[in-house]
Amino acid sequence: MSYLRNYTPKRPANVPQSEPLPGQVMNNAGGYSYKISPWEQAKRFLVLGTEGGTYYVSERELTLSNAKTIKRLAHKDGVRLVQLITEISESGRAPKNDPALFALAVAIKYGDLETRRAAYAAVPKVARTGTHFLHLVDFVRSFGVTGRGWRTAQKNWFLSKTPDQLAYQLMKYQSRDGWSMRDVLRMARPKGTGLHQELFRWVVRGWDDIPNEAPSDEVLARIWAVETLKRTQDKRLAVNLIADYRLPREVVPTELLREPEVWEALLPNLGFEGMIRNLATMTRVGLIAPFSQATAYVRNELRNQERIKKSRIHPIKVLAALLTYKSGQGVRGSNTWTPVQPIVDDLDQAFYASFGNVTPIGKPVVLALDKSASMFAGEVAGVPGLTPGVAAAAMALVTANVEPNYHIMLFDTSFRPAEFSPRWRLDQVVDYMRRGDFCGTDCSLPMQWARGYSISYRSYKRDRRLVPGIEGFVVYTDNDTWAGAIHPSEALRAYREEAGVNSKLVVVGMTATRFSIADPNDRGMIDVVGFDTAAPEMISDFIRGDI
Repeated sequence: MSYLRNYTPKRPANVPQSEPLPGQVMNNAGGYSYKISPWEQAKRFLVLGTEGGTYYVSERELTLSNAKTIKRLAHKDGVRLVQLITEISESGRAPKNDPALFALAVAIKYGDLETRRAAYAAVPKVARTGTHFLHLVDFVRSFGVTGRGWRTAQKNWFLSKTPDQLAYQLMKYQSRDGWSMRDVLRMARPKGTGLHQELFRWVVRGWDDIPNEAPSDEVLARIWAVETLKRTQDKRLAVNLIADYRLPREVVPTELLREPEVWEALLPNLGFEGMIRNLATMTRVGLIAPFSQATAYVRNELRNQERIKKSRIHPIKVLAALLTYKSGQGVRGSNTWTPVQPIVDDLDQAFYASFGNVTPIGKPVVLALDKSASMFAGEVAGVPGLTPGVAAAAMALVTANVEPNYHIMLFDTSFRPAEFSPRWRLDQVVDYMRRGDFCGTDCSLPMQWARGYSISYRSYKRDRRLVPGIEGFVVYTDNDTWAGAIHPSEALRAYREEAGVNSKLVVVGMTATRFSIADPNDRGMIDVVGFDTAAPEMISDFIRGDI
């Protein structure tokens, strides 16, 4: 036996993933990875959330871990934390705003005076809608915060909006999470004037004596229309009120939402997100049908890239709408509908458009999707059926759709080519990813495959210069790797040496854990957050060398 076969201090490539390299810690799967910085973990939490947990960690444990990190950051540099929360929330990089609202509540509770002031000032920026605001109220009150600063922040939320904006928020989002706008107004007691005061009075006291005709003021006329709609049984009058006063769906009595004429009046006022969220209902009531005017309207909206961009709709919401609508049945109910196929096709294209313009890398790149068992547990952003593995395939297609020179492969404890391409529709790829057996995880396999391919190609060509060097590896994973005989970071370094290429590694973290296979001390490796809308462009910029 040669002892050097089992121990060579200068060759960490001999270390299996079941043993640590310097600087590594044990991950959730029992293998060893690098621990990301608290700021990187905060980004993962703000974008991905913790709903559904992961294969190895329950939702409760994952939430507690991230909450502790947010709390530490609030103590360490709370103003920077508030800036990060605000930037991710305002830019629309996250599919849901709840993680940002929760983190802002933590900053309000545990931050110092300067942090609390920054957090209070950020309330209208992070809690942009009434539903956001009531979620935040619930979080903050659950933490026991009741002081003057918080009351002032609530007052400012109401008073920072124009009368027209405020009227829309008050009528559309009347209650959430056991809190109503009336409750908050009674606690905060904002001192408004003019129309603001009229709106506050309407919410707190109601409007008992409804005049037969609308007031001359446009804002009060919309409130009159809401109150009139509550009391009418006349479908024609209801349709006219909705169309004339641009009323939101939330103020329409439930019994009227069964009528296609009512949905026809609502459709132009739904907004892009509201439109795709209600596609199933509009199809079920018969408004959306083959060759109907409503179908033509929806299809034009879905194909309008400028409209998608202005809506700032998150790709996950488009993907969730696609998967739900195409299925023909509700996830939580018994409702069924027959999908209109052209709308399914247009939703597929709208998904890619929702990422905005993605610059091609223009260099040979491997897109490696972790297909181990842990990638098919839990949910991304709380979307039923959207596991990290399914989400990884959707993200990879965004890059593959613009790249001229790519190779998509799947790995668990073996490595194999993917049997799909960007020419497939997204829902077909999702169905493909949900099939098959799921094994352990070895994130070194993409680089090991490249090493083997490089060696065999070089042997065939007899010329090192003709080896097709892979410039970038993009690995979509939960980072809970454990099964390999070599660590992923060392496999990359070995490939660089053998192929003579300064290859880069982008690790796309698909869960809000605190681990990564990327060595933080290697400038050729980087972490990005899965389904961050900025991720595809960041991947491209990093591999091209622009960042």
